[in-house]
Amino acid sequence: MTIYHFPLLGTEGTFGLNLNPLDTNLVNLTIVIGVMFWFLKGFLGEMLERRRQVILSSLSDAEANLKNATIALEKAQTDLAEAQQRAERIRADGKLRAEAIRKESERRTIDAMASLKEDALADLNAEMDRISEQLRLQTAVQAIEKAMATLPSKLDSKAHAQLIDQSIANLE
Repeated sequence: MTIYHFPLLGTEGTFGLNLNPLDTNLVNLTIVIGVMFWFLKGFLGEMLERRRQVILSSLSDAEANLKNATIALEKAQTDLAEAQQRAERIRADGKLRAEAIRKESERRTIDAMASLKEDALADLNAEMDRISEQLRLQTAVQAIEKAMATLPSKLDSKAHAQLIDQSIANLE
């Protein structure tokens, strides 16, 4: 084969291309590259296949985790909505119960005040009755004392005996 020489843009020296396959070790390079490709194909191919399987497995796991996370999120959102509804019902029930307790407390307070007023009136009436009775008793005692003081001077023995007989008749 021939060697072609090309000048390097007007400088000294040339650039050449040798097309002789035996002279350039082209056959040896082809054999070495072929053998390397054949040996490395199995080794690298196996490594790449394992890596591919690991990546696919990781992707499958990631998709499964995403699906599980999505399901868990939906369940959590549903649970949150239910919890919010329960909280709202509890809040409303609490307000109603607080209002009922307040009304019951007001009613009991009014009843207690009415009872105290009735007790005070009853105590006042009892005290008035006791004072009236005491005044009547004192008036009767004073009337008796006055009558006893004036009676001997107004009664003679005949009127005195008649008064005693009349008193005994009244007692029977």
